Amino acid sequence: MYRENVLKRNLANGEPIFGCWVETGSATNVEILGHAGFDFLLIDLEHGQGDLGDALQMLRAAQLTETPAVIRVPSNDPIFLKRILDAGADSIMIPSVETAAEAEAAVRACRYPPQGSRGYAAGVVRASSYGKVTDYIHRANDNLLLIVQIESAAAAEQAAAIAAVPGIDVAFIGCNDMAGSIGRLEQLDHPDVRALVARTEAAIRSSGKWMGTVPSAGATWQQLFAAGYQMVPVALDVILLRDSAQASVREQRSFQQQRKGDSR
Repeated sequence: MYRENVLKRNLANGEPIFGCWVETGSATNVEILGHAGFDFLLIDLEHGQGDLGDALQMLRAAQLTETPAVIRVPSNDPIFLKRILDAGADSIMIPSVETAAEAEAAVRACRYPPQGSRGYAAGVVRASSYGKVTDYIHRANDNLLLIVQIESAAAAEQAAAIAAVPGIDVAFIGCNDMAGSIGRLEQLDHPDVRALVARTEAAIRSSGKWMGTVPSAGATWQQLFAAGYQMVPVALDVILLRDSAQASVREQRSFQQQRKGDSR
């Protein structure tokens, strides 16, 4: 189903963009979170549950709300990218992009000629509202928001070149994987990690592209936006459900203990 990419428009307007990660593969969760009012939902097919069919159902659920969806694909695979784009995704995140050549390959896979080599089926796919949007091929390239993740020390050294590739819209720093690549997994406040992230940030800023990441021990979402980030997922469906459930159970257990004490 074709729509204007409001997420890309909002980024272009300089707005700070808050999102929620969706790991459960649940279209119901997507619909609930979409109605909650986040700026975007990030549907994770790399670490999250769900396959291409589930992703289609989650896209449909998001489109019942006013909240746009980003799809994080499992890898920089042109076949999967073609299929998820044809299914109607207009914002794509590609994990573990290590070089400018890999970023260029992502652009080619996601954009129609002459900017890329995306295969043609525009007249019959969901992305064009099954052919109802007759000029879809002339809109799709500009409507696409393409996000690449920089997630290792090696990629950090190439960050300026990766972000500078024409057709890349957002460079998204994966701090934990980057920390792991230098033997500091989950040590996000370690000076070596912070220095590596700072060098990556500087390289991305030099490209003029939008920058994204997640809050961490190294930086809160407030600090990230103050530092020039534009796109920050601030929540995750598993954590929202887990923490809410645990808080509810703690309250119930406290009540039970109180009743036991009162009955003695």
